[in-house]
Amino acid sequence: MSRFSFTIAATDGKARTGQIDTPRGEIRTPAFMPVGTAATVKAMLPENVRATGADILLGNTYHLMLRPGAERVANLGGLHKFMNWDRPILTDSGGFQVMSLADLRKMSEEGVRFKSHIDGSEHFLSPERSMEIQKLLGSDIVMCFDECPALPADRPAIEKSMELSMRWAQRSRDAFGDRPGHALFGIQQGGLEQDLRARSAEALTAIGFDGYAVGGLAVGEGQDAMFGCLDYAPDQLPADKPRYLMGVGKPDDIVGAVQRGIDMFDCVLPSRSGRTGQAQTRFGQVNIRNARHADDPRPLDPECTCPACSNYSRAYLHHVNKAQEIIASMLLTWHNLHYYQELMQGLRDAISAGNLDDFVAAFHARRADGDMERL
Repeated sequence: MSRFSFTIAATDGKARTGQIDTPRGEIRTPAFMPVGTAATVKAMLPENVRATGADILLGNTYHLMLRPGAERVANLGGLHKFMNWDRPILTDSGGFQVMSLADLRKMSEEGVRFKSHIDGSEHFLSPERSMEIQKLLGSDIVMCFDECPALPADRPAIEKSMELSMRWAQRSRDAFGDRPGHALFGIQQGGLEQDLRARSAEALTAIGFDGYAVGGLAVGEGQDAMFGCLDYAPDQLPADKPRYLMGVGKPDDIVGAVQRGIDMFDCVLPSRSGRTGQAQTRFGQVNIRNARHADDPRPLDPECTCPACSNYSRAYLHHVNKAQEIIASMLLTWHNLHYYQELMQGLRDAISAGNLDDFVAAFHARRADGDMERL
């Protein structure tokens, strides 16, 4: 079995484009990973997700351990077979969801004991158990177990959390072992404190991982603060490994993060927005629920080639959304995922051609100054 590898093909400033190779296929970077929380990208078939250009999906350790259960998925052939996706899958560690969704959490050096948000049943998650669950699922890219505190938080709390996460990172590495063809990513923490981020990066690099995530952002700090952190955080991580910004997915967030050296992204926004009548276009966001779309024969985006734009009018999309028909979620989610993958391809092409600044300027100009008639 071939091993996990990462190659940088071109750079433009801090931005990089390249390819992650795995036994299940290549991942073109910068990459956006659609989120399949419960072994499905909501409102989409796997082959349709692939048709948008996605090379990799994200699955969620916390949700899958609760329902249907990691052991059950393993007995049924692993997550790839279970959800009919034969390409790479990254699974997060479950740490963020434990902190944000679970009830009655009790954290210790050993791990976190919590009650399920589904039925109140009690569970325990530790670095070792997180690695075991992700192995049972068959993840191609495994995330180490960490704590992700919400921002704002005071420095002592951020420092204590970061140090705990680094101890858990070592335990995750030890429990993961040697698994050719599978990768383990470390997660940098430290809030918005540059020196704490540097200490975290130093600790992770000493442990040694196949890739590195910038964690603890997009948790309430705002875009300016996030970009301020990204001005230095990716540079603190090894340049020859993939850099993953967890949970970030607004189009302008992605563009700004790519400019600062990030290679991988995930976010529920494209699918969640699709289910609530919101469509991302190159001209800005469209709320298809607005009454002015009721008689509009135009597509969402005249330059888009997705099924929603190629075959249906805004009037139809408005109607099925107002009528709460399932096809509304299907078409708008497909459109949003198509738009995101088109954006990533545009970023990759611009970096390869050495004209990223021009691409970014045009991106912002169209969204800020676009013809409002199109919205």
